[in-house]
Amino acid sequence: MTSATNIHATAVNTIAWLSAPETNIVVPVYQRQYRWDIGGCEQLLGDIRAVAGSDGRGMHFIGSILSSRDAGDESELVLIDGQQRITTIVLLTAALRHTLGDADPHLAAELDAVLVRATDPGRTKLRPHRAWASVFEDVVLARTDGMPRESRFDDNYAFFRSQVSPDEARHIWAGLRKLEHVAITLEAGAHAQQIFESLNSTGEPLRDHELIHNYVLMGLTHAQQTEIEDEYWAVIEQNTGEAIGSFWRHHLVMTTGREVTVAGERGVYDAFRQEYPRLDVDTLRAHAARWRAHSAVYRALLDPREVDDPGIARQLAYLNTFGRGMYPLVMRAYDEHRRGDLSRDRLIETLEHIQALLLRRAVVGIPNDRLVARLCRARDDGEDAFEHAISRITPSDERVRVALKFTDLPHAAYVLGRLARVDELDGLEVDHIVPLSPSDDWSGDGVRTWADYSEDEQNSHRALAQSLGNMTLLEQPLAERVFDASFPVKRDKAYARSDIALNRELAGQPSWGTGAISARTGALTEAFIGVWGRPLAVLIDDDGLTPILDARRRRGWPRGWEREFDYVEYRGEHWEVHDVRHLFHRIFTRLWADARDDVRSYSARRGGPIFPARSWNGRWEALDGGAFLYLGWDAKYMMTAVQGVLVEAGLAAEVFVKYSYIGAAM
Repeated sequence: MTSATNIHATAVNTIAWLSAPETNIVVPVYQRQYRWDIGGCEQLLGDIRAVAGSDGRGMHFIGSILSSRDAGDESELVLIDGQQRITTIVLLTAALRHTLGDADPHLAAELDAVLVRATDPGRTKLRPHRAWASVFEDVVLARTDGMPRESRFDDNYAFFRSQVSPDEARHIWAGLRKLEHVAITLEAGAHAQQIFESLNSTGEPLRDHELIHNYVLMGLTHAQQTEIEDEYWAVIEQNTGEAIGSFWRHHLVMTTGREVTVAGERGVYDAFRQEYPRLDVDTLRAHAARWRAHSAVYRALLDPREVDDPGIARQLAYLNTFGRGMYPLVMRAYDEHRRGDLSRDRLIETLEHIQALLLRRAVVGIPNDRLVARLCRARDDGEDAFEHAISRITPSDERVRVALKFTDLPHAAYVLGRLARVDELDGLEVDHIVPLSPSDDWSGDGVRTWADYSEDEQNSHRALAQSLGNMTLLEQPLAERVFDASFPVKRDKAYARSDIALNRELAGQPSWGTGAISARTGALTEAFIGVWGRPLAVLIDDDGLTPILDARRRRGWPRGWEREFDYVEYRGEHWEVHDVRHLFHRIFTRLWADARDDVRSYSARRGGPIFPARSWNGRWEALDGGAFLYLGWDAKYMMTAVQGVLVEAGLAAEVFVKYSYIGAAM
């Protein structure tokens, strides 16, 4: 076998490699700055905790680390690929070192071997980009002048300090010592850039459901993998088909009652890992049986024709008019029905309520996104809570009446079909009585033509052309026969011959114009309100308020974060709070006064943000009672903490945010 002469690759223990006296690392000036945020640190810490709790053989592979010998200083390695991972591991090690202090000299020496050079304890073994090297060394060596300092190094170090208690520090150190990587060292003849590009050209990234698949099967024996694959996963794939990614997202929303972010992150996979930590095979089988059952429900939603009950199948088909946004809620209700926990009539009533919610909001121009998680949570609290929650966000009859007069009718075929009590829309077309673009010889009464109408008359007709009163359903042969014809021709040759109930009144109309459209809109609006009724009469008609538990958790500090909210509703109070940092501060200081025990309980369990002392450099605020609030988190962690502490205090249902135009576009 011929060996490579310019590349040396060795599988190594990461901590042993870092601890070696000869391992001194410098980040070259062309490398990008350190970019990992708290979200990345949280995932790494979760992986380390998992491997720390595994048996003695369990290890965690972190990939490859590419370096070369410095031509000017043979004692240093130039880090070509792996800066982000190695820097974060060093920051975690520094956090452990400062948490444990010098109580155990042997352990302190092990930690120091990772952090500082054997020949110069005043210098770190890793020296980052020169623009940030002094800040990094200040963090790792716990040097401070007492002034707050802002950097990714400080933020991530502070996160590790807050999340790892002295009691857990040794356990985390045990997990760190189970990290492994492939150390690739290049000699002078190797082409560093070409190798770097090859390592980072990984092809098409794995999708969320593929990551979930790997995560579920990883660590099982071949026989166990085959069992889970054949009995559960293959059935889930068969039931969901190309929609398998959406299935997992909707399953998690249904299960957790929280929105799951997709864009820009591995949101579904990360949410899955959080909901289902590493499982033994028996627990995995139990969960997999539920996943399989839910996938069968999902299959029925995707294709209602497979449902045996015609009434339920019809309702599910109706719901598909609005897309799949409500699938988590519908999955739950239909699953309850299949298990005998929800009667057929209550299921159909629930499906009707959901349709009314979605259609009414579409009519008045309110978006339907980010509603389903709050309704799943409300359903957990019982039927009354669910009906109250859905009523709160369903526009009132008055708003619907006004909107239907003048606005374009959404989902016209669905609306007209239900008003006409037509179940099958195949072979039918939506007909605009006044055409969208009338020809010059079109006439509403057979006397005056469109060309004779004034500009104001024409504009009035155009404005109402797609309103409820100017639309009907018509059989395709009749529609083709009278396409763009004047009203008298349509009336006599199409509407009078149609079998659809909506057209009987039209057959008796002497002429058609804006007055007739408005009158028909009024009549059909009352029928509309009857078909798509509001569950309960409540005083509030929610106009775009988002429950705090559905607020978006954004990584880092995205552009526009300073004006994300128009305002915040806190238990009936109106707060002029426009960003998550201000919200975080106000919630914690308010609850420190009103629900201190809950704040302490949450903070103790989650590792902050309340601490007994200013334990590291950063932004702090002193609270009464000798406590300190740490203010150095990023946007995602701050929002997570706000949501968590409000749940702890039992107040989450009474807090809402109103997103600004900027926040809605972020």
